Amino acid sequence: MPVSFSRLAAGLSAAILAAGILAAPALAANDTVVATVNGMEITEGDLSLAIANLDQQFARLPEEQRRGAALSALIEIRLLAAKAREKGYDKDAEFQNRMAFLANRALHSEYVEKEVAEAVTDEMVRARYDKELADTPPSNEVHARHILVKTKEEAEAIIKELDGGADFAELAKAKSTGPSGPNGGDLGYFQQGQMVPEFEKAAFGLDVGAYTKEPVQTQFGWHVIQVEDKRAVQPPAFDAVKDQVRSAMLRETYFEMVSKMREDAEVNVVDETLKGVVEQMDKAK
Repeated sequence: MPVSFSRLAAGLSAAILAAGILAAPALAANDTVVATVNGMEITEGDLSLAIANLDQQFARLPEEQRRGAALSALIEIRLLAAKAREKGYDKDAEFQNRMAFLANRALHSEYVEKEVAEAVTDEMVRARYDKELADTPPSNEVHARHILVKTKEEAEAIIKELDGGADFAELAKAKSTGPSGPNGGDLGYFQQGQMVPEFEKAAFGLDVGAYTKEPVQTQFGWHVIQVEDKRAVQPPAFDAVKDQVRSAMLRETYFEMVSKMREDAEVNVVDETLKGVVEQMDKAK
């Protein structure tokens, strides 16, 4: 399956952005000592940092158990880290490379949290919502029923029964092969773009109370469609979508900052294959 560079690039960038903005919140320094390990102090600040960054299973524990589990983990970390230093593992080139990467990633997260997140204010989010609302043309949604059968002839026979006064919902229960059949063919409300094109065109072209006088063919079979109601689509309330709006604005701000930094920096990808992949992904962002 071919890789979608736009999807991959967006996914990676979203992950990078989330790593910064969704990182553990800044923790106030607290020098109160809660334990010592061979003379090394473990403070409340260390404990808070551990709780925020260690295994997510801690989050399910009651507070005191969570603190105890985090402290136990910290004691183990300090003991093994000391032994690792005694053996010189901290001097290993691969280890130092890994630490350099982790330090850079932490600094990246710090920059994103302080420069990107703070650049998007609540007022800006509200203004963006209002603009999107004003720029979005009004649209309708349709409440419809349908009867799905395998052949055109079956659909034509159903239309004749409807012309003779048969109840649409009862016919759907008796004859529809679709999953909505037991519910009288009721599909509820749907907007444009939610159904296959042939079905959508027929449904939105009907008046309320009308049904299709000709069978409608789709990839699923043959349909007879009846429209129960039409109504204007109500825009989502600000509180329901403000987090999504903020996330979109954060991504945009992040992309703009990174794009400007790349333009101002001297970046040279030596490997030609990698260079081509990077360029494709950058264009897809």
